[in-house]
Amino acid sequence: MSARFVGVVLVVSGLIVSHARADDPPKLKKMTWKVGDVTREALVYAPTSPEKKRPLIFAFHGHGGRAEYAARKFAFHQHWPEAVCVYPQGLPTAVPVLDPAGKMPGWQKFVGDQKDRDLEFFDAMLKTMTADYMIEEKRVYSAGHSNGGFFTYVLCAAWGDTFAAVAPVAAAVSVRDFKNQKPLPVLHVAGEKDRIVNFAGQERTIEQVRKLNGCDAQGKPAGKLCTEYSSRTGPPVVTYIHPGGHEIPDGAPERIVQFFKEQVRK
Repeated sequence: MSARFVGVVLVVSGLIVSHARADDPPKLKKMTWKVGDVTREALVYAPTSPEKKRPLIFAFHGHGGRAEYAARKFAFHQHWPEAVCVYPQGLPTAVPVLDPAGKMPGWQKFVGDQKDRDLEFFDAMLKTMTADYMIEEKRVYSAGHSNGGFFTYVLCAAWGDTFAAVAPVAAAVSVRDFKNQKPLPVLHVAGEKDRIVNFAGQERTIEQVRKLNGCDAQGKPAGKLCTEYSSRTGPPVVTYIHPGGHEIPDGAPERIVQFFKEQVRK
């Protein structure tokens, strides 16, 4: 994994969550980067014993969300404490209808959007994680909810070779980016009653990804609410279809971690 951007400086790191008891949740550290003229932030968890190489997970909040929310809802650092986990914070981002003035934080929606500010941020984080922690380069993963799930698909289009697997939640692939998608193991979480990112649109994305990966048309049960579509020539696609709406459903983060543990970049 090589840095794709230059002029990025890691500015600050410091503990923001401190616990005294041995049974308290793992600590998250606030880290900041200077990316161009903008200071970017993320909450980071790293195992205290760096005696072996670690997996690396990025988890992106949805539009209007916060890194703290992603850390609480995905909680990958609790479900997979052996992994380095990064919960980045987005910047004000305009979204038609929902936030046309762009007052709330979010992520670029396709390659080239927002002058690729978030791809640049991702590259800065990846460079720091690789330099400062013992990262197993074949075990890098990304998940995201809503706009963060869209951005996970943007990352697939821009730098698909970086990832071992991805897990978008309540999201879809931008039509501008689908031609640049590369076959990757994907676990897509979707709610049948989603009124923010239409469920039918998510089904179309799942079908596109299945065809891209050369998956079988018929899936097989793969745990509660999950169906796995295998491929003889490419990576699998797993769907997690729940009866709810536009949320990260209970049980999904644990299933995502299980899926990630099974995938290693070749």
